[in-house]
Amino acid sequence: MLTKICKSPLGEIILAAEDGALIGCWFRGQKYELAGLDGPEERETEADQSALERAERWLSAYFAGERPTVDLPLAPRGTVFQRRVWDALRQIPYGETRSYGALAAALSSSPRAVGAAVGRNPLSLLIPCHRVLGSGGALTGYAGGLERKRALLALEQITDHT
Repeated sequence: MLTKICKSPLGEIILAAEDGALIGCWFRGQKYELAGLDGPEERETEADQSALERAERWLSAYFAGERPTVDLPLAPRGTVFQRRVWDALRQIPYGETRSYGALAAALSSSPRAVGAAVGRNPLSLLIPCHRVLGSGGALTGYAGGLERKRALLALEQITDHT
């Protein structure tokens, strides 16, 4: 596993890669930061370094207001249900949102269970949990803080939230 700190307009971001795939992307200080990184000690591999560099380019493009098109190798650690929820999050297009209720219905689950899995997303931004809103477009829940969520939605020109 290899980690790297990146700067962003919304604060430092910690990236983590293992076996050539990204396993973590957290704003420094966010809830569940570094969760699940109890693996082997940090070691540098060419594949991990490449994954971190690609993620850094993705983040630079994203914060420049572009729609990143690079397909990043993602390998989030979580339960089967969490990974199903995170896969559903990846289907939310740039500039669009979904409600917890809509995701729950699509996954035949409860909004509470979906919300818990969304909150544990270890690849913030890369798996766009900031695009999930409460009922009626309410701005609720974001492990990185509601001010960051508001800023990310504004960056994507999403204004249909309260």
